[in-house]
Amino acid sequence: MQSRKYPLATGDIHHVMNKSIAGFKIFHGKEDYERMLHLIRYFSYRTLLPKFSQFLEQRGVINVGFEKFLDELVDEEDRRVQIVAYCLMPTHVHLVVKQLRQDGVSKFMSDTLNGYTRYFNTKRKRVGPLWVGKFKNVAVQTDEQLLHLTRYIHLNPSTAKLVNKPEDWAYSSYAEYVAVESVVYPLCDYQDFFDISPEKYAKFVKDNIENQQDLARIKKITLE
Repeated sequence: MQSRKYPLATGDIHHVMNKSIAGFKIFHGKEDYERMLHLIRYFSYRTLLPKFSQFLEQRGVINVGFEKFLDELVDEEDRRVQIVAYCLMPTHVHLVVKQLRQDGVSKFMSDTLNGYTRYFNTKRKRVGPLWVGKFKNVAVQTDEQLLHLTRYIHLNPSTAKLVNKPEDWAYSSYAEYVAVESVVYPLCDYQDFFDISPEKYAKFVKDNIENQQDLARIKKITLE
C-alpha cells in the first residue's frame, strides 16, 4: 500500500477531502446532504452501534430524532475523530478532523464514504464506485493555519457561486461558528483551537469572499 505524504497520527489535525468520479453530482437535495451529515456524526464514534440502516429503523430515532437518540447512546470519550469543520458540496466533501484513536481517520472515512455510496446507489438503482480512489489529506501544523483553513472551507459555496454569502449554505459548519445558539445538535468541536468571537469570525470570513473568488478564477485559468 502506498504511504501517505502526511501520515495520519493520533492527535494530529488534517484537512480531509474526497470528490466524486468525473465531477458527478452526488448530492441532489436536502435528503442527500442530511444523509451524509448523519453518516459523519454516526461514524465519528467507535462505539459498537448497530448497522447504520438498522439504527435508522429503531423506535428511538423515529420518536425523538436521529441526533438526540444517538447522543443518548454514545460517550464523547469514545470518538474516533473530532470534527472541527466541514462543508458538503454538490460533487465533493471537505472535512477538518482531529484523529483521537489509532486509524481513527481512515476507519471514519471508509465507513462514511462507503455508507453514502450504498445509500446513493440503492436510491438511484446504480452500481459501482462513487468516489475518486482514497481520500486525500493534508496535515494542519498551527492554529493559525487551522483558522484560515476553516475560512477557506466555509467560503467554498460562495467561491463556487452557489450562494452569495456563507450563511446561505445550509450544509457547512459555518452556522456553528457564527450562530452557536441556533444549532441544537452541533457536529463540530473547535472551541479549544480558537480564541475568536462569532462576530469577529464572521468578519474574518466575509472580508475574504472576493479575494477567494479571484484566486479561484486564476486557478481555473492556469489549469486550462
